[in-house]
Amino acid sequence: MKRRNLLRGALAAGLTAPALAALTAARTDVDQTLSPDAPEDLADLEAAAESYGYGYHGQAPTRVLADLVTDFTTLRPLLTVPQPAPVRARLCRTAGQMTGMTAIVLHDLGSRKESRAWFATAGRAAAESGDDQLHAWVLAREAMVPLNYGAPKAAAELADQARHSAGTRPTAAATLAAAVAARAYALNHQSEQSRAALAAADALMERLPDSERSDTWLTYGEQKHHVHLSHPYTTLADTRRANESQQRALELSAPTSTMTRTLLHIDAAACSHHDGDTEQACRRTVDALTALPADYRTGLVRRRALDLYEAIPAQHHRERAVRELRDVVAG
Repeated sequence: MKRRNLLRGALAAGLTAPALAALTAARTDVDQTLSPDAPEDLADLEAAAESYGYGYHGQAPTRVLADLVTDFTTLRPLLTVPQPAPVRARLCRTAGQMTGMTAIVLHDLGSRKESRAWFATAGRAAAESGDDQLHAWVLAREAMVPLNYGAPKAAAELADQARHSAGTRPTAAATLAAAVAARAYALNHQSEQSRAALAAADALMERLPDSERSDTWLTYGEQKHHVHLSHPYTTLADTRRANESQQRALELSAPTSTMTRTLLHIDAAACSHHDGDTEQACRRTVDALTALPADYRTGLVRRRALDLYEAIPAQHHRERAVRELRDVVAG
């Protein structure tokens, strides 16, 4: 009643400055409870996360890692104070994206333990954000750590969790999860399950909306699809389909995509080994490795080359090309 009388008195003389001030105060009181302003830094951090999603762009992974973690630390003050639920969800989503991408770089550098720790944080942030697709993306990306470092069964379990979280809709996370599952099954000698997951990934890719097809870490474009397909087809010794995916992925990969292009070349070399030309396989892998800057000859690239070396029967290990491969991988 008191506010009503004050407003009536203020408006009696028309829309004067005091009357407008009273109206503004009334509106602001309610507006702040309905859609409070987000912290100024949040929009910048969301834009930064989107920018990092475009990958290395020819930069050394360690430099990208330093920039990512520096920006990530600015989230902490925003997360430690009470925020309205919608703002808190945005903060957690951005934190999930940034921690997930940090984990990707650590994975690429071969730091498995640190990568898994960052993925665990990303999973908690994604869960709190309420974004099931982000949570599925984190799980699918996390599955690539054991996948690429010798634990395909663990990778398959994580990929299956990612597929369950993503659901059946054609999303980037669902397509990624199916492709990663196909890779894990192939390495685990489950060829039927691998081919079923490959078919599922292809079917999801055909229905994937344009909004999720861009070439970023957070989405799933044609280039990424063929990069993923190359690995299970190579592992299954389906060299024709593997070579088709490798060629298409290389056509779609930027010249600055150093790590991706090297992995594709090593997959192609492994196909030569499957087709009976081990010497050529070793020479192609040595050429791919020696063409790399020193910063890139570690982690995932080294692991993929080592997988090829270990697949070569021991009786060939004294051959010159095989010894050269061993020396380059060891170096």
